[in-house]
Amino acid sequence: MSTSLASIFSLLSHSLPLAKTLQAHALSITSGLTHDPLCATKLVRLYAINGKHSFSRLVFNQTAVKSVFLWNSIIRAFAIARQFTDAFSFYSLMQRSETKPDNFTLACILRACSDIHDIQMARMTHAQVVVSELHCDSISGSALIHVYTKLGQIDWAQQVFDQMPKPDVGLWNSLISGYGYNEHFEKALKLFSRMRSAGTMPDGFTFVAIVSSFYGKNLSSIAEGIHGLVVKDGFDSNAHVNSGLVTMYSRCSCLDSAYRVFVNLSSPDLVTWSSLISGFVQSGDFGTALFLFRKFTFTDLRFDQVLISCVLPACANLASIGYGKAIHGCVLRHGFELGLAVSTSLIHMYSRCGYLELARRVFSAVPNKNIVIYNAMISGLALNGHGPEAITLFVEVKNEGIRPNHSTFSSVLCACSHCGLLAEGLKCFREMEGFGIRPPLEHYVYMVNLLGMAGKFEEAYALIHTMPMEPDSGIWGALLSACRFHGNTEMGEYVAHKLFKLEPRKTAYKVILSNLYATSGRWSDVGALRDEMTSNGLKKVPAFSCISDSRL
Repeated sequence: MSTSLASIFSLLSHSLPLAKTLQAHALSITSGLTHDPLCATKLVRLYAINGKHSFSRLVFNQTAVKSVFLWNSIIRAFAIARQFTDAFSFYSLMQRSETKPDNFTLACILRACSDIHDIQMARMTHAQVVVSELHCDSISGSALIHVYTKLGQIDWAQQVFDQMPKPDVGLWNSLISGYGYNEHFEKALKLFSRMRSAGTMPDGFTFVAIVSSFYGKNLSSIAEGIHGLVVKDGFDSNAHVNSGLVTMYSRCSCLDSAYRVFVNLSSPDLVTWSSLISGFVQSGDFGTALFLFRKFTFTDLRFDQVLISCVLPACANLASIGYGKAIHGCVLRHGFELGLAVSTSLIHMYSRCGYLELARRVFSAVPNKNIVIYNAMISGLALNGHGPEAITLFVEVKNEGIRPNHSTFSSVLCACSHCGLLAEGLKCFREMEGFGIRPPLEHYVYMVNLLGMAGKFEEAYALIHTMPMEPDSGIWGALLSACRFHGNTEMGEYVAHKLFKLEPRKTAYKVILSNLYATSGRWSDVGALRDEMTSNGLKKVPAFSCISDSRL
């Protein structure tokens, strides 16, 4: 190769801006390299990096002799750009050409299948892998495991892995990560143990896969054991592994450990911040979550919709409308206001804080509403006592052709229960069967409360005995509240003793029964019940109010 040709190939080996890529392309033409497959491959890659896929296509079409590398470059370029129709079209052309797909071609197509959730295409490509005798290749194997786990076919992924004669660390990592993605942490941990027993040493990606898949509030000892292995194997200085440790500890509510790892990170990324803040929110420490979010705003990182969705529940639970409005302002400045996740969180926050009109504005601004955002608005209306409006929105959901789910019916029944809409509640309860939904326990609680508050104790009691599950304290508690409201001492006494067996240390039920006795003039029973509470060391917890300072 001449010096000039060597310089062209050297130039094309770097990531160039569009202007330089055009110059390199012109130089290749004047040097007579227009039809060189290697030169064309590099140009296709560079144009794709610069987002000029029409130029990539032009270079590809003008190259007479197409190598497998050129085919792979053009397929990969369109797949990365998520122009999957074009990527599959080029793959189809390649199959009809004289050039056979290799393991990189098939891996690229398989990853495209996972991106578009096309299980049929994935199975056809798997067949091509087998026909091409690449089923024992680690690159093809990893791609197959990846696509099957992403599509929820974890058993198929396991079969692919088991067919590998000598799986390398990449294959082990793929399946461990796949188990984690499908929330099979125990299987991921067993596979990790099997990997070490087989003599394959884990790398940083292995530990990232393990700690990222971890989930369980009562598994702190296992989390600490995994952390110990990270330190023992020398990966405690790996930034990605440490970020995963923060996520792991946050998920199992070991927030002190999560924070200790976090403060030792030199530059925690956005995912790490989100995991830690989310952990504090889920554990109920909303003040610390907001404190951390404020610290985050002083970093150079730009928040995303996930972080906003994590922190807004803290504002909702603290009724901190000041923080909530400030975060909403950040959302507007960054153009996230139309994102469904953020909009849903904003609706929840404003509804919980009592600012229903602001929740309505957010809801109205969302163009393509799905069932999740409808549920949020219906729930907000129910929470603020706007039952008829919640029913109207529920009718709109059905008219729009959107299929309601368990949460939808929970919100509607809650609205009916709060507002005493008995007829609407009964109709909604009967409608569930038409949507293939079996009422969970929560739905029965609302219906018992609704019937009881309407004074229909016989119907409420009959409903309890038709339930497919055992009634819990929520069911009996709803009926007891109705007995107190209507002064039904006879049934109240029966229900209260059911609750005493279920939750003997809870004083609220004894207080309600005591008040029922007092209403009926049964003062000796009142005294006996209160003496029993005193002798058992039970005290009624005094009520209290919480007022959140709305200032930032």
